[in-house]
Amino acid sequence: MAVSDWQAFVEQTDGRMGALRTGIPGVAKGFQEIARAAIGAGALDSRTKELIALAIGIAARCDGCLAYHAKAAARYGATREEVMETIGVAVYMGGGPSMIYGAEALAAFDSFAEG
Repeated sequence: MAVSDWQAFVEQTDGRMGALRTGIPGVAKGFQEIARAAIGAGALDSRTKELIALAIGIAARCDGCLAYHAKAAARYGATREEVMETIGVAVYMGGGPSMIYGAEALAAFDSFAEG
């Protein structure tokens, strides 16, 4: 799926995720705790961890992952150059499909960095 409006995509997905969280509150709470622990600053800062998550989202071909981790990378102050290098690593690890999703990830990041 090619997303043309990343902001709207996140809003739509937030609504869908809210419904899912209501239906499986225990799982949702556990996932939220994992996410908080995984992204929290430690030996790696949160920006670096979001860039790693973005690369995995590219390699896994996950639109939602691209949206949320591009948004978080922008929020944590990642630069466009850092995102470009992250995409390069994802392409190295994921081949041609990661090139396509890398372009999508860059569009998502640009959308959140500008807005």
